[in-house]
Amino acid sequence: MKYYRLGQLLDELSVGHADGSYRQQLAQLAKKKLLILDDWGMEKLTARQANDLLDVMEDRYQNASTIIASQIPVNDWYSLIPNPTVVDALLDRLLHNSHRIELAGESMRKLDQSDHLG
Repeated sequence: MKYYRLGQLLDELSVGHADGSYRQQLAQLAKKKLLILDDWGMEKLTARQANDLLDVMEDRYQNASTIIASQIPVNDWYSLIPNPTVVDALLDRLLHNSHRIELAGESMRKLDQSDHLG
């Protein structure tokens, strides 16, 4: 299992491009039985980041599990990725055979803070 904030993973992949370890990073990520990506959609992705993410998901597709945590509705993910073809391919790999759990209500962090204020 491996946990990343999405920005952290994308930063590491960017370094991999610079130092030549990108393919090795992809291979390591593909071997993880579970990859958890948190804070999906906090900022728009560059074309390179979107392609990197597609590479990760392509290597994991139907071979390993991925959990994505986001406060952004899936329909809004299209606005986060500049290339519509890449976003279609990425979402196809993510949403095919997926289980979506949508939560409603206040943030647990916000609720926890209110308990401490009272």
